Amino acid sequence: MRHNHGVYFAPGAAGVLVGHPFDTVKVRLQVQNVEKPLYRGTFHCFQSIIKQESAFGLYKGIGSPMMGLTFINALVFGVQGNTLRALGKDTPLNQFLAGSAAGAIQCVICCPMELAKTRMQLQGTGEYKLKKKNYKNSLDCLVKIYQKEGLRGINRGMVSTFIRETPSFGFYFLTYDCMTRYLGCEAEDNYVIPKLLFSGGMSGIVSWLSTYPMDVIKSRLQADGVGGVTQYKGILDCVHKSYHDEGWRVFTRGLTSTLLRAFPVNAATFATVTVFLMYMRSEDNLHECEPGPIIQQPSSL
Repeated sequence: MRHNHGVYFAPGAAGVLVGHPFDTVKVRLQVQNVEKPLYRGTFHCFQSIIKQESAFGLYKGIGSPMMGLTFINALVFGVQGNTLRALGKDTPLNQFLAGSAAGAIQCVICCPMELAKTRMQLQGTGEYKLKKKNYKNSLDCLVKIYQKEGLRGINRGMVSTFIRETPSFGFYFLTYDCMTRYLGCEAEDNYVIPKLLFSGGMSGIVSWLSTYPMDVIKSRLQADGVGGVTQYKGILDCVHKSYHDEGWRVFTRGLTSTLLRAFPVNAATFATVTVFLMYMRSEDNLHECEPGPIIQQPSSL
């Protein structure tokens, strides 16, 4: 099936706009200094960013996911669909494997994109007007990291991203498939849109819960060195030091913000796609419910 790029971009853009403030809060909570914490929790972080940096502070780094979402969506849906066809049978295991393959491959785009996003989100923390801008925008951020550290620099956090994304996408596609089957996703059903919205939202929550501790590690590794000091030698060192300094709760930092974000992001995505489908597909082509193209990746939003 040929997909219009609008199907990939518009719903993803809606999801980014709804979810990015929650993501900014999540990253700030994940990487803040435990000895001198700036934020007491999710809602205090929201309030502090708006008060200290204005509402625009919540949208720092939004350029990066906006630039990458069309490519990631196209890659994810293409790889997942082709892998599922190659496996031959639509079983729960194959849904998981196809989703995992899609998650693994899109890391090539996702990792540098999230690196730029994270660096931009941390720039000017607590400052209403930036005294000094290290990066003008997400692209400038990647260019400067490349000039200073080369390819290794812009792929910082690649292994942790791979470990997070691979099972996360597997659980996402598997949960979505199971939910739509259980709820009875039929095109003629008057409640098909709420069912798709609910299925997508729940799938996003499950996928985040499945690998969230690794997301904390990924954020810490990508933020490492921002202040000029490098703390971690790698994943295991980051896990060890984080646990030693802050206990097991460190691996749930920012989880509330993430779960609050997961459902509305997917809801916005699914609602937007549904409007697109109304215009792009004739009634003759809607003989069956096609959930595949309206799945939004759980990681990059």
